[in-house]
Amino acid sequence: MSWLLVVAGAAVGAPLRYLVDRAVQARHDSVFPWGTFVVNAAGSLVLGVLTGAASAGAASSQVQLLLGTGLCGALTTYSTFSYESLRLTERGWGFMAVANAVGSLLVGLGAAFLGVTVAEGLFG
Repeated sequence: MSWLLVVAGAAVGAPLRYLVDRAVQARHDSVFPWGTFVVNAAGSLVLGVLTGAASAGAASSQVQLLLGTGLCGALTTYSTFSYESLRLTERGWGFMAVANAVGSLLVGLGAAFLGVTVAEGLFG
């Protein structure tokens, strides 16, 4: 039955990723992949909150499967992030590729730590 929770979360996360990516990218006239950057940061924040809540005993394993594995797993995208960084490099935008790689890692980690901190304040 656990797999149904993952599927349900992913069924929301994947279309949400696409919609947010398109909406964000449409607002920027830039080669930088802002849409992927935003969904990965948001997913890291949600996963951080969920991790903090789980550590405090406020999130069950079912919620972790639904939101962590399912929703966040489908919302965030390492493969698209990697592909977009490669494409930036191939098109001569090396600085943008490095900014995307470094920025995504730093913002993702920062968002996850912020999420854990927020959850600890709420549930700890």
